[in-house]
Amino acid sequence: MTIRTTADERARLLDAVCAMARQAGEVIMPYFRDPELATRRKADASPVTVADEEAEAVILAGLTALTPDIPIVAEEEVAAGRIPDVSGGRFWLVDPLDGTKEFVAKRPEFTVNIALVEDRRPVLGAVYVPAADELYGGGIDVGAFMEAAGEGRRSIRARRIDTNAVTVAVSRTYGRGTKLSTFLSHYKVTGQIEAGSSIKFCLIARGEADIYPRWGGSSEWDTAAGHAVLTAAGGSVTDTDDTAELDYAKPRFSNPDFIAWGRRD
Repeated sequence: MTIRTTADERARLLDAVCAMARQAGEVIMPYFRDPELATRRKADASPVTVADEEAEAVILAGLTALTPDIPIVAEEEVAAGRIPDVSGGRFWLVDPLDGTKEFVAKRPEFTVNIALVEDRRPVLGAVYVPAADELYGGGIDVGAFMEAAGEGRRSIRARRIDTNAVTVAVSRTYGRGTKLSTFLSHYKVTGQIEAGSSIKFCLIARGEADIYPRWGGSSEWDTAAGHAVLTAAGGSVTDTDDTAELDYAKPRFSNPDFIAWGRRD
């Protein structure tokens, strides 16, 4: 049986992981500015840098101190074969540097993602954009918020989707082609935003985009934090048939294709 957090506990934990995400961002930024940053390939051919590893170490230490009883699934730990037992139903999902391709290319569209999953759902999440100093957070019964550079915390809310005027967020590197074109043919697309990493979920959560369709591989640590923020802002994330909410603790922590939506009330 999963131990579930209360709304007060989620608010407390969310504040703590927001601070951790900022700390990880402080570790990452000097490497982003380094013109000679070395990159190597993992077993799955995806890129990794010392920034990924050092940021993950900061987050792992912070989460272990904060909730020593909750297992942590983190991207680089999984790549190294260190995969905890999550059968208890509650665990952290961490991507210390989502958008490594953007990071290596010196594009500022990379994020730090931390989420708590309970009963296969992300119940709280923090997404930090170090290069822009923008922080997004959200949780069930907590609401969604952002902290822009030099500004305090403010609530955010996804806007209601108008099928006659849709702004689409799309990945720079994944999911283009016939499936995307067919999906978008059902809408009048009046705007398109290309972005890397989990920023796309946040664009919908803050009301600047309406839909993010994703065809192409992704892992649960890529999506959980942004999913939590978007859900708290009134949106949702479903399979491409729009029949079921995207869930977590799947085999290999691998996601199917999905659609992130703004409000549909």
